[in-house]
Order: sequence, then C-alpha cells, then structure tokens
Amino acid sequence: MPHMLILGMGYTAARLAARLRDGGWTVTGVRRSPGPDMLAFDDMPAIHAAIGQATHILSSVPPQGDDDPVLIRYGAAISAAPARWTGYLSSTGVYGDAAGAWVDENSPIGTGRRTARAQADAAWGALRPDLRRFRLPGIYGPGRSALDRVREGRGHRIDLPDQLFSRVHVDDIVGGVIAAFDGPPGVYNLSDDLPCAQNRVIEAACDLLGLPWPPLQSLDEAGLSPMARGFYAENRRVANGRAKRLLGWRPRYPTYADGLRACL
Repeated sequence: MPHMLILGMGYTAARLAARLRDGGWTVTGVRRSPGPDMLAFDDMPAIHAAIGQATHILSSVPPQGDDDPVLIRYGAAISAAPARWTGYLSSTGVYGDAAGAWVDENSPIGTGRRTARAQADAAWGALRPDLRRFRLPGIYGPGRSALDRVREGRGHRIDLPDQLFSRVHVDDIVGGVIAAFDGPPGVYNLSDDLPCAQNRVIEAACDLLGLPWPPLQSLDEAGLSPMARGFYAENRRVANGRAKRLLGWRPRYPTYADGLRACL
C-alpha cells in the first residue's frame, strides 16, 4: 500500500492528498496543529516514525526567515529514510529577474529576492540523489484565483506593459507530482504554456464575471503590500519542456483562460 507523508499541508498539498486518497493511498499530513490523519510539526517521535514508514515523502514547507524548518528538524531522518520517492515543492522565484527572458532548470538560481528559497532549493537537492524538486510559479485554482480577487475588489491592473509572469493551476501541480512518481529524479518547472502580463489575467477574470476592468494604476497608486510589490519586481518566462519530455506531463490547463474557466 503506497503511503505518502506530506510535510506542510497547505493549499497545493491538500489537493494532492485528496487526489491520492481517492486513488487508495494512505496519506499522513504534517502541519502546526494535529488533526485527523494529521501530525503536529513539533511531534518529533511521531514524525520520525512516519518518515520510517512512508513510501513517498514530500515537503511543501517554505523557508522561515533564513532557514528551512523541515531540513533543520527532520533533514537527517529524511536523508536516511527507506522511502522509494522524495520530493520538494520549490519556487521559480529562485531564478530571480530574467528581464522577460525564458528560464529553464539549467538557469542560475539565487540571484533574486528569495535568497532563502534558493538556498533551501539547493539544500534539498543535495539531501538525496533520488529527490525531485518542483519549481512552481504563481499558483492559482478554485477559491484562489483572479476571479476571487476581482470579486473581492482586489484585482489590480498595474501600468507595467512589459511585465511578464508564468503561472500554474494547482491541479496541474498535482498531476506533475504524480507523473514524477515514475519519472527520473531532478528538477522540474511546472508551469503553464502561456506566460503573460498579469493584467491580461485580471481582464479575463473581469470578462468572465461580467465586470468592468479596473483602471490602470502605478504600483504606488495600487497601494500594494511589500510582498505584492516584490511580485512585480521580477520578470521572466518559465519553460516547462523538461517535465513534458521526461515525465510525460502535460498541463490540463495550458493557459490562464482554460484555468479560469475551470475555476468559474
């Protein structure tokens, strides 16, 4: 019986867990507080036992400050675990700003604003030779998309005409992780096929909802948080060809238009 241990049961990991359970898997999650099929992150004896029993181990926990809490507390145990598959959900933010150019898995990392994320990515890659790292761009899906931002009055159109981003539907991440169960270890970008300006996504969401487009604004006029402003500080297109070639993965939602229609 396959048994997946997921450290960090956030939005994406919860979607993966549901998919696996529907397929007959045993899934044990880890989060800050315990619950059904859920261990508390600080329950070290229980988590060490789960690490020893799991056939598959995935961490989706981002760095906290300068450190990766999973690596600090459980890295040695995961390194020595008998699991036949291990994975880590990383971020395409490790590539930094590419001035709108394409980046792939061979592009340098660690030059952007997410130094801790790049360091964690590299540390996970050195942990085990059989590890799969999934570098993810902006994640959206049901309950967490431009449709929700527009409905809540948080949809902004920023006057940066040359800004380009990549994104991925949460269920395409799930599909990519599952495809990697039988694929070779290494690094995989999981992104859709159409990098574009965020304004186009907001405009499409407004059109689907029958609402007017928000006005173009500068970053200062939009009153964005420092985290949101940082999103606009980097500009890149993320190539996904390696996952397609080596995993046989294809995004179910290859463009933002496909994904938004499914969310609606």
